[in-house]
Amino acid sequence: MLPKIAILLDENTSEGGTRYELGKNYVEAIVRAGGQPVGLFFTPDQLIDAADIYDGLLCPGGRFAYPDHFYAQDWTSKSPASDRFQTELQLVEAFLARNKPVLGICAGMQLLACVRGAKMTPDLVTTEHVSRHDGTDLRHEVDIVPDTRLATITKVRSFEVNSLHREALVAVPDTVVVGAYSDDGIIEAIELPDQKFAIGVQWHQEKFCREDHPGNALFDAIIAAAS
Repeated sequence: MLPKIAILLDENTSEGGTRYELGKNYVEAIVRAGGQPVGLFFTPDQLIDAADIYDGLLCPGGRFAYPDHFYAQDWTSKSPASDRFQTELQLVEAFLARNKPVLGICAGMQLLACVRGAKMTPDLVTTEHVSRHDGTDLRHEVDIVPDTRLATITKVRSFEVNSLHREALVAVPDTVVVGAYSDDGIIEAIELPDQKFAIGVQWHQEKFCREDHPGNALFDAIIAAAS
């Protein structure tokens, strides 16, 4: 039986949050890796048993406000509010409590880190000595930190990724391991060492699912961990 990977849906927050959304690449990436994707809605009461039913969790990218305590200093989010946050928080905590695999992409990485005490900036544009990170055509290199799970999974020291974010992690506690950095020092990947598989990446790996890209090994890895 194929491992069932729950994928939390996103919503169109920029247009008022009137409909659910999810890029098809997320689904395709899980299918290509040998998993069975299952979409989840923002219905917390109906997701109480999700961590028992499904074998792994994928948290996708998105644009929505996090609570103030997720941010460093006295910063606050510049993104719209969304019902997604409470649902995602509940799901991530439930999967981690059961030591079931979690893969966070972009916003999904940020939440995975912040539930363990990491802090973010809401706007990289205002950060000194940092390159632009929010563009549909932007690409840059990431350097993989040696001796991390990401290094073991990808088997490379660096590779090119896309860049579609304005928020970013600026501080992580000892309970969070940094797995990759960009050339300008931005945290590009994290992992939770006390978990069987809990990894987050700032870039959108799903967009490379049809390419020969070393980062696609992450999808193979979550399926292996969920099997």
